[in-house]
Amino acid sequence: MTILWREGVDARRVGFAVSRQVRRAVERNRVRRRLREAYRATRQAAPARGALMVIGKPSALSEPFKTLTSEMRGALAAIPRARA
Repeated sequence: MTILWREGVDARRVGFAVSRQVRRAVERNRVRRRLREAYRATRQAAPARGALMVIGKPSALSEPFKTLTSEMRGALAAIPRARA
C-alpha cells in the first residue's frame, strides 16, 4: 500500500485506487473495499486537513485485515501534522 498526501486542502479528502498489477476487476474491487474499511477503522490517525490518495498493491488482497489496518495506521501516523 502506498499513501500520497498533499497539504493545503481545507477539508480531508480521501481517494482509493488499485494498481493494475491486480489483474481482475473483481480482485481490484475487493482490494479497494478492504482499503476503505481499513481507513474507516483508522481514520482518527489521519490529519484533519489535506488530500490523501491510498494506492493498493497486490499484497493487499492476501494480507490479513489486522496487518492491513496496522500498516494503514502506521502510514497515517507518519504524515506530518499541521502546526497550530
